[in-house]
Amino acid sequence: MSRVVLVSACLLGLNTRYDGTSAENAEIIANKDGDIYIPVCPEQLGGLPTPRPRAEIKEGTGADVLSWYASVIDETGTDRTYQFIAGAEEVLKIARLTGATEARLKEKSPSCGAGLIKQGGKESDNEVSGPGVTAALLIREGFLVIGFD
Repeated sequence: MSRVVLVSACLLGLNTRYDGTSAENAEIIANKDGDIYIPVCPEQLGGLPTPRPRAEIKEGTGADVLSWYASVIDETGTDRTYQFIAGAEEVLKIARLTGATEARLKEKSPSCGAGLIKQGGKESDNEVSGPGVTAALLIREGFLVIGFD
């Protein structure tokens, strides 16, 4: 029986990343299990354009952002916390509407990172343990969240 699975749109080859590119993942696209994929891009669902300035969570993780203890700031210095939380909430609505129980999300993303998020600017390789904003919300709500590069 097929499962309904949310998937980061960029992993499916859609040009939804901040820089207007994809992060196509052959393993996900192969879909050997025959799952029903629902592509999502939390940043777009939160009202941000593509392309858009690169953003990161400052001093925390997605769980901290959901609790308003941390912020999402883009490279121009603009606070995008509201858009990231709004996008996460829209993804949760989609999950509930479609009956999804699992999400396969882009690791190292400030929205979708399941267990790692990047911090420290564009040139940094600094990775912080913890989920992005959307991943944190889905985990909190009982969804299985798996990260993919």
